[in-house]
Amino acid sequence: MGATAAGEGRCGWCGSDPLYVAYHDTEWGRPEPSGRALWEKLVLDGFQAGLAWITILRKRDAFRHAFEGFDPDVIAGWGEPEVARLMADPGIVRSRAKIESTIGNARAYQRIETREGFARFLWQFVDGAPRQNRFASLAEVPAETPASRAMSKALKAEGFRFCGPVIVYAFMQATGMVNDHLVGCPAHAACAAEAQGFRMG
Repeated sequence: MGATAAGEGRCGWCGSDPLYVAYHDTEWGRPEPSGRALWEKLVLDGFQAGLAWITILRKRDAFRHAFEGFDPDVIAGWGEPEVARLMADPGIVRSRAKIESTIGNARAYQRIETREGFARFLWQFVDGAPRQNRFASLAEVPAETPASRAMSKALKAEGFRFCGPVIVYAFMQATGMVNDHLVGCPAHAACAAEAQGFRMG
């Protein structure tokens, strides 16, 4: 998800939709230390594949209800009855492959969380601290990076699905592992300030 200069100096991708503007201003790019919150975002980014993020954002509350608060310890125990229930839920994106992958991803989360901590596992790909980029235009913002390719490869090796390097880079942008707000956007400085002293590891 890139950015371009827009009204009020914000990154242009958020447009004027109040929901998207609020997401841009208060969530996107803020360093996230919670393993469960990171897992939820990674799952939702996987559901976004082939769709616009605003579509997922508008359905996020319905997703959270349908997936019981995105508790991986609950979802890891699900099977066909839960898949059938979710496939009948019009409030979410009804993709059997993505729903089934979420169950598998929950089990992978459990293994990583027990072994080393899911947040620590992910943040290691940026050496435990948010990277501060200084992009001035959308043209400068990459779709993927060596770090996102490495994270994607590691996640797949752990059993995750719907986590290609482009999806993973969007996830890294959203969770503050990289600060990809444009330098002219007020949120760039806000995210940089939150990154001061942040360390995961």
